[in-house]
Amino acid sequence: MDYLAKKYTRPRKIPSTACSGCGLGINHKAVLQAIYELGLEVEDIVWGTSIGCAGRQTFGTWKGDGFAGTHGRVYAIARGLRLALPSEKKIILTVGDGDAFGIGLLHLIHAARSNADLTVIVNDNLGYMSTGGQYGWTTPLGSKTDSSPYGMYEQNLMSDDIDVLSMLKHAGATFIARHVSMDGQRAVESIKKGIRNRGFSLIHMVYPCPTNFGSRELGTRNTIKLYEWIESRAAPLGEEDENTVWATGVYHDASNSRPEFSENIHKNVERIRRGAAL
Repeated sequence: MDYLAKKYTRPRKIPSTACSGCGLGINHKAVLQAIYELGLEVEDIVWGTSIGCAGRQTFGTWKGDGFAGTHGRVYAIARGLRLALPSEKKIILTVGDGDAFGIGLLHLIHAARSNADLTVIVNDNLGYMSTGGQYGWTTPLGSKTDSSPYGMYEQNLMSDDIDVLSMLKHAGATFIARHVSMDGQRAVESIKKGIRNRGFSLIHMVYPCPTNFGSRELGTRNTIKLYEWIESRAAPLGEEDENTVWATGVYHDASNSRPEFSENIHKNVERIRRGAAL
């Protein structure tokens, strides 16, 4: 067990219970590394999780306070906690692509609209892998999955001129980034920026699923081949080419530029109370 795991996580959840070769552990480690580099302790953070692979593997892993909000409800619960908790307490959510961009999208948009101080890590394994490998909201066009054996052709939230990150930017998010698991310290730096932002932050992190996506799209569960497949289709923003699926880096940084949700609520409640007392 390494230092970060021992410091921040429960021993019974380490090593991960995810499938062999799953990249979720790498994403999880990047979050822990960011927390460590910011000098935060277990008691400084409340950790929320969702459903699917991302929720199942990260629920109960954090040593400190945590909660689960399944089927897209974690963002609504987190906004309530944001009102109840001290402003210095950080709320981090590790969710899946289906939970964030599918069933929970409306709640996610309203969390961005209100600029609630949350850091959302969307762990994207390119489809509904915990239920057998069906295509999802960000599955690359043409990919073979359990529900698209001839290639996924439906327009989704990663199609031309349709990017869910742009939707969230226009909804009011103040920090947005995208990375793949192999980005290492670049991903850690984005997560740190998201945590430091006093407002709504989202980091979209693509990771490999050898069990379902790899076996359907590549015809193999060979972890190295799938990692190479994803890495070859990722490039830093500004360095994209015709093969790029995921342009990585900071998409939007307007940190601390808008009123934060809970501060705005408390301020106006106090204003109303003063008026009522006159």
